[in-house]
Amino acid sequence: MPNLSSKTDERLAIRAVALQDHMARTLHMENVSLREPVRRRCSSVQKKGKHREKTPSIQNLPLPCSLEEEYVLGPSPQPLTLAQRLGLVDAPPISLTTQEWEHVKARSVQEGDSVQPCVICREEFRLQPQVLLSCSHVFHRACLHAFERFSGKKCCPMCRREQYETRVIHDGARIYREKCAVRIQACWRGHVVRKWYKEIRKTVPPKDKLLRRKFFEIKLQEVSDSFLQSCNTNVEEFLDTLDDSVELSRTVFRQFEMQHISTTTGQSWEEIRQKALQRETLDCPICLAPLGLDGAETGGDRHRVRALLSCSHLFHLCCLESFEVFCWDENLLCPLCRSPYQKMII
Repeated sequence: MPNLSSKTDERLAIRAVALQDHMARTLHMENVSLREPVRRRCSSVQKKGKHREKTPSIQNLPLPCSLEEEYVLGPSPQPLTLAQRLGLVDAPPISLTTQEWEHVKARSVQEGDSVQPCVICREEFRLQPQVLLSCSHVFHRACLHAFERFSGKKCCPMCRREQYETRVIHDGARIYREKCAVRIQACWRGHVVRKWYKEIRKTVPPKDKLLRRKFFEIKLQEVSDSFLQSCNTNVEEFLDTLDDSVELSRTVFRQFEMQHISTTTGQSWEEIRQKALQRETLDCPICLAPLGLDGAETGGDRHRVRALLSCSHLFHLCCLESFEVFCWDENLLCPLCRSPYQKMII
């Protein structure tokens, strides 16, 4: 009996010591925070080197993690206490492996948590730090930290799961960058299309009647403006020069026509006379009096003498001579067809 009691007392003492050690470690354990291990190490380095120099050297600081690197937040797992080894206290859950984290992230991507806004602040993730919980829910890192600080416990805001693990991810930042790139491309393509459409509108007339009319009015206005700008300041002098050039050209053409008019032969005059008779012209085109083509004799009356032109037109001789007197041009032209002529009295 004394041996049994001593063994029992030893076991009780060991258990008491184990529980006391576990309670002491639990009370002195640091609260789980969302700061990176790198920042924690940087702060410890700064505290240690504070008495040596005010600003720590860059070479002594640890290198920061990559912006696209994913890592688990929180302290490294603590070794099991004696009470946990003896089974007096439940051991902490085992940390998730890399493969388990991949399954959690795949479930979060399937549910579209990174595409939707943060549940706590109801804003998009954009480029702000983002955390993934072991329950596959996603939040802003600052929002989750504020929720844990004001709630006083570590509990998921969505499913109320306790003792979760936290992993830093960058899915929200990647999706936001893709959206920004798509928006920039859309703006640039819109700018290119609008510029192309403006150039097309300047060269191709529209199909609508009113717009087409306005298009050609603008074009004619541009042509007239450019023409006036290219001319001299004295428009009247410029127009006079044009008139002189036109008149000189007409004179040259008239001289050319007069030089190439062939002398009309007797046979040609007969053909011209037959053509004039076929016209059945009874009145003089100048005085509008009868020509006397009914076969009656003129009796030497000068007013009844007729002149046949090489263009097959008939006139009173006195009317034609009066026309020739009052004609200013040196080259005589037919009063009707305005062509050079030769005349024959009939």
